[in-house]
Amino acid sequence: MSKVIINSYEDFERLLGQDIGVSDYVQVDQQRINLFADATLDHQWIHVDEERCKTESPFGQTIVHGYLTLSLLPYLWDQIIQVNNLERLVNYGMDKMKFGQPVLSGQSVRLTTHLEALANLRGAIRMSIKFKIEIKETGKTALEGVATFIYFFKKQA
Repeated sequence: MSKVIINSYEDFERLLGQDIGVSDYVQVDQQRINLFADATLDHQWIHVDEERCKTESPFGQTIVHGYLTLSLLPYLWDQIIQVNNLERLVNYGMDKMKFGQPVLSGQSVRLTTHLEALANLRGAIRMSIKFKIEIKETGKTALEGVATFIYFFKKQA
């Protein structure tokens, strides 16, 4: 899959109201879940206790932290788009986030994106993408929402 190449505001503008792209799938295994639990100090048993989950979890196994699923968004987004002449990128906000279906340990997820809103801020661009993180094994949506980024382009000499 080739990335969407952006060099200017006009390149973003051409995509307004359209699907931008789809990432590859990434598997979320137990090791990644455990590392996330360590990093966030969230060791809730439903994420990390494989033996207990076999008998007590309604899923029969551990599930991925919802915020781990969300944290994959930048990695997956980078597979879809390449913005050139960039000075910096700011994560501006998240809206209408909804966790739909739990991701089970070992399942794979991907990102689908749609350019929902765009604003030219004189040297910076605020853009909002409607996104879905989908589960390969079920075809269901694990997470959806609107992510807003601000792209600051390098000043032209």
